[in-house]
Amino acid sequence: MTETVTTPTVRTRAAAPPALSGPGLFTVLLAAALPLVDFFIVNVALPTIGADLAAGEAVLELVVAGYGVAYAVLLVLGGRLGDLFGRRRLFLVGMAAFGLTSLACGLAPGAWSLVAARVAQGAAAAAMLPQVLATIQAATSGTRRAKAMSLYGATAGLSMVAGQILGGLLVAADIAGSGWRAIFLVNVPVVLLGLVLAVRHMPETRSQRPEPVDVPGTVLLAVSLLTLLAPLTEGRAAGWPLWTWLSLAAFPFAAAAFYAVERRADRRGRTPLVPPSLFALASLRRGLALMLPFSIGFSGFMFVIALALQRGAGLGPVPAGLALAPMAVAFLFVSLAGPRLIARYGTRVVTAGSVLQGVGVLLITLAAWRDWPHLGFGTLLPGAAVAGAGQALQLPNVLRIVMSEVPPTRAGVGSGVMVTTQQSAFALGVATLGTLFLTLVPHLGMRDALVITLLAQVAGIVLTGLLSLRLPRRVG
Repeated sequence: MTETVTTPTVRTRAAAPPALSGPGLFTVLLAAALPLVDFFIVNVALPTIGADLAAGEAVLELVVAGYGVAYAVLLVLGGRLGDLFGRRRLFLVGMAAFGLTSLACGLAPGAWSLVAARVAQGAAAAAMLPQVLATIQAATSGTRRAKAMSLYGATAGLSMVAGQILGGLLVAADIAGSGWRAIFLVNVPVVLLGLVLAVRHMPETRSQRPEPVDVPGTVLLAVSLLTLLAPLTEGRAAGWPLWTWLSLAAFPFAAAAFYAVERRADRRGRTPLVPPSLFALASLRRGLALMLPFSIGFSGFMFVIALALQRGAGLGPVPAGLALAPMAVAFLFVSLAGPRLIARYGTRVVTAGSVLQGVGVLLITLAAWRDWPHLGFGTLLPGAAVAGAGQALQLPNVLRIVMSEVPPTRAGVGSGVMVTTQQSAFALGVATLGTLFLTLVPHLGMRDALVITLLAQVAGIVLTGLLSLRLPRRVG
């Protein structure tokens, strides 16, 4: 298959100009930030949402899980549709839908309407985000691609931390009496700006001979992810009813059926939703294996620290969010040095990042043990800054490694697989570390539960460091 790259304003059949300009890259990075910010922005707003809408814990879990599950389930399909119909076109549709569903979230009259709007918002994000990475992969090359991928990784990591900080600031600001609704309404002007920029600056990329959607694979992937993520994200709040155990029991069978269908389609020369041959790429396979524990630990930490600072340490939304500001600042500055460090030292930079992150989380653990409940910006600053620096040496570089060998013709499916892995791990992090923390609190108290949960994350960081040793030493 061959790849074509065109721009909205150039209609000749001559060689395409540099496809992704500076404004175009800014546009796709702006879009990349939106879904990640919205995954984490609700963490500090949940108590306010619950009080305003008289929503119980199980419904509040759905506000988070409904978005995350819909997002994860549809990401690979979103990538494939971009390959088929044009990534710019799917990007515009997804971004417009994201703005409309954000407006619906902000205007939701009740808890269940908010849950429905969040599910729709997750689906819109799944149409938009895969086009970002696919466009970078298909419309850049060489050093421009390396720089763009590094900036994408920096944007992703910063968005995850900034989302929680921004959530606290918006809830406390209570703009025009909007309260928690501002965390969703703020997306609307950003989306309008993104649409204008995309129309003017985003290139169109697609395959010249697109393959039809793999319907059996799409259905089986959706079933596999739903049977795993739905019970894990909702089970604790719902009291682990029978359906959660039946769903988890069905997961390995659904996953096995999905793999068998995809392998058969691949062997027959068709184009499955997730080609098993894609995993022959060592960089993708090993990068995804590392991304799982990293993302599980990151999302679990962000969820648990938000609960501990607000419910245990008694901080309001703004102090709870700003307590993580050193992590965001360190991430920003260290990630800018990532491309140079990778060029000089190779992927051992990722290993060094896991060591730094582990030291940072241990410093946060020590602060929680020693200073509880007097936690805040000052006590968490050393650990948050060191952990943020370690994360900056890992996430942007791992994202670049995963996509480094994916051919442009498979950019959509490659990006969909990568972001699905990341998003599923986010949901698993909240489900596993969040459940561990909330289960321990009644028995051990908030401080000891937090310390044990943080030590569990350190174990995951050790695994991440060991997996980083298997990465290809150099990135193309």
